[in-house]
Amino acid sequence: MTGRLSDVESRIGTVHQLSAVITAMRGIAAARSREAREHLAGIRAYTQTIAAAIGTALALLPETNAPQRGKTPVAREGTLVLALCAGQGFAGNFSERVLDAAAPLFQAGEVNLAEVDLALIGDRGLAAADEKGLPVGWFAPMASHADEAATLASSVVEMLYRRLEAGTVDRVILIHAIPDPATVRIQSKALLPFDFSSFTGGRSAMPPLTTLPPRRLLERLAEEYVFAEIHEAITLSFAAENEARMRAMVAARANVASTLDDLVGLARRLRQDEITDEIVELAAGTAASQTA
Repeated sequence: MTGRLSDVESRIGTVHQLSAVITAMRGIAAARSREAREHLAGIRAYTQTIAAAIGTALALLPETNAPQRGKTPVAREGTLVLALCAGQGFAGNFSERVLDAAAPLFQAGEVNLAEVDLALIGDRGLAAADEKGLPVGWFAPMASHADEAATLASSVVEMLYRRLEAGTVDRVILIHAIPDPATVRIQSKALLPFDFSSFTGGRSAMPPLTTLPPRRLLERLAEEYVFAEIHEAITLSFAAENEARMRAMVAARANVASTLDDLVGLARRLRQDEITDEIVELAAGTAASQTA
C-alpha cells in the first residue's frame, strides 16, 4: 500500500510540473499573438500608402496604355498555392484547417493537379500535406517572432517573381488563417495576376515628381503591394497560430486540473487506507498481548 501511495504522490508532483509548463506556454503564446497584432497597424498603413501610390500612378498612364481595370484575368494553368501553416506544435488542427482550404484547388474540378504547385510555410504543415497527398514544391519555416515576418515575406516575393519570370506560374493564390479567439478562420485570396481594378485615383492639377516611366513605376509598386499583402498575411497567420496554441493550452490545463483532482482524491483514499491498516495492526497486536 505504501509503495502505491508513493507512486501516486510522485505522479501528482509530475502533473504539477506539467501544469506549470502549460501555463508558461500559454503565456508565451499570448505574448506572441499580442506582439503580432501590434505590428498590423503599421503594415496596413504601409499597404494603404502603396495603394494610394498605385492609384496616382495609374493616372499617369495614357488611357490607351493603362492596365486592364476591369475583371482580373483568371489562368487555369501555372497555378501556385501559397499556404501558411503552423511553425510549431501544440496548435491543434491549425495546419490541417489551412490545407483543407487548399485541397479543393488540387482536385480535377478546379485545376489539373499537374498544373498546380504548393508553396508551404511552416514546419508543421509538411506532415499534414504528406497525409493529404499534397506535393510540396517549395518550403520555408514560419517566422518564430513577429519581427521576422518582413524577412520571410521578402523571401516569398523573390520566389514568386523568379517563377513569374521563368514563366512557370501565372496565378498565385494565398491561403492563411486570421486571428479569432474561438476558432481557426481561413482566408483565401488571389495575389496574381495583379488586379488594378480595385485601385482608384485621378489626375491631379500638379502631377507627382517621378524618376521612372509610369509603367515601370506601376510594376514596382505592384511588387511592393504584393510584398505588403504577404507580410500582413504572415503576421495574421502568426497571431492566429498562437491563438490556436492558447486555446490548446487552455484545454490541456483543464484536463490536467481534472487529472490532478482525481490523483489527489486517490492519494487521500490510499492514505486513509494506510492509516486504517496501521490502526488494525496496532489493535490486533494489543489484543494478542493482552491474551498472552
